[in-house]
Amino acid sequence: MQSHRSTPWIQQQSRMIIGAIALSGSLETAYLTWTKLSGTSVACPISNCNDVLNSPYGTIFNLPLPLFGCLAYLTMAGLALGPKLFKNPKTQFSLEQLSWGLMFGLGTAMAICSSYLIYLLAFELRTFCFYCALSAIFSFSLFLLTLVGRSWEDIGQLLFQGLAIGMVTLIGVLGVYNTTQATEAPPITGFQITNVSSPAGLSLAHHLQSIGAKQYGAYWCPHCQQQKQLFGKAAFDLVNYVECDPQGPDPQPQLCRQLGITSYPTWEIQGKFYSGLQSLEALADLSGYQGEQDFQG
Repeated sequence: MQSHRSTPWIQQQSRMIIGAIALSGSLETAYLTWTKLSGTSVACPISNCNDVLNSPYGTIFNLPLPLFGCLAYLTMAGLALGPKLFKNPKTQFSLEQLSWGLMFGLGTAMAICSSYLIYLLAFELRTFCFYCALSAIFSFSLFLLTLVGRSWEDIGQLLFQGLAIGMVTLIGVLGVYNTTQATEAPPITGFQITNVSSPAGLSLAHHLQSIGAKQYGAYWCPHCQQQKQLFGKAAFDLVNYVECDPQGPDPQPQLCRQLGITSYPTWEIQGKFYSGLQSLEALADLSGYQGEQDFQG
């Protein structure tokens, strides 16, 4: 009884806390995986979440990145809560001793992956994603709990193992992304516009050009592609388009940063900014267009 009372509460409850966080993370990533596979939009406080999920970094081996996160969270939940399912004290104790090392290794790998993804978010996509930040909080929390959630006999050896796991994970992540991005990313020139422009679409494009309207986007952005398809090739060629991704064709990332453009597409019309995919009817209203309105013709 005295030994139990002297055990810090965090070590007494660590497995249950780890299991709860991991299950929460699995629900979050499962939702993102479903939205990606179903082609629906993510419910997000800001529109950037869809842009990030649909970027080249949101897919690995033609599978949604959140799917791999979901599998990692479920594995962590199983390792944390699985031993509790066994009634035999000796069996439970043996499984807990075995699983702690696996949990620490998985927690370390997840923290390294989250760190790299946050780097991509900040320095490559230059945007913020609510779900990415939440997942990073989950991952780092799991790592810290596997570190302090039990009394380790040799903390020095544990940290050395963590460093080795972290290096291997980082090398693996860099290798996977370098390989998949080279084969799966859209061409640097962007998606091909296949729709034919209507007379009304051409007239609207001329109007937008005449008033100095601009569309800010990224070559990999699916919503930007949908916006282009609404105009059709001939009409969109008239639109003043600004590429915000440094790797895109004729990019102007500094201008996008100066204007605070974080969501694609974003329209600038007569000094006001409108984020998200806009119908041609909406653009006509926003720009004061008075010409032909049969945009489906």
